[in-house]
Amino acid sequence: MKKNNKLLIKGMVCSRCFTVLSEELSQLGLDISSINLGEVILKENSTIPVYEQALNLVLQKNGFELIKDKNEQLVSQIKHAVELGINEQSESGEPVKFSKRISDELQRDYDSLSAIFSLAQGNTLEKYIIQKKIEEVKALLVYTDKSLTDIAHGLGYSSVAYLSRQLKKHTGFDFAYYKGIRQDKLAIMKKSEKRFH
Repeated sequence: MKKNNKLLIKGMVCSRCFTVLSEELSQLGLDISSINLGEVILKENSTIPVYEQALNLVLQKNGFELIKDKNEQLVSQIKHAVELGINEQSESGEPVKFSKRISDELQRDYDSLSAIFSLAQGNTLEKYIIQKKIEEVKALLVYTDKSLTDIAHGLGYSSVAYLSRQLKKHTGFDFAYYKGIRQDKLAIMKKSEKRFH
């Protein structure tokens, strides 16, 4: 088992993944301290030895994969730091300097991390951060009633107009399209509520 009690796992995309992994790894006898996007931290007292082959089988069965390659591990940690930064920014409304955040989190020079990320992913880290922010914007437009001003401010955009251009450039759609999806979802929910009352 890893001495540092941290397993880096590829393929974790949602909260359901946390539940599945928690159940599966507990059945292997592993004592889990916490599960985050891309990583499982085991408790110090995880006493039952688990063979890597058994662990790999359980992970693969559920669409996950243990990350062993050093650069792949770094990329996974960078993605996790980006995710945390976007969540923090969205919740606090305070701008996050991603280069500093990622560098502090991984305790390495940002330029070297950015170079490793680009080589491994075939895309720049800056473009990845923009892509993840745009995904957050789409989710906020479809699943919340937040105003465009609040979303732009919360995610560190200088203006609603700038965010609007970014959204259109990266998705091909404007704000109205995503707000329309929200209205459709709400209308469907109202219809189904009426049916059951």
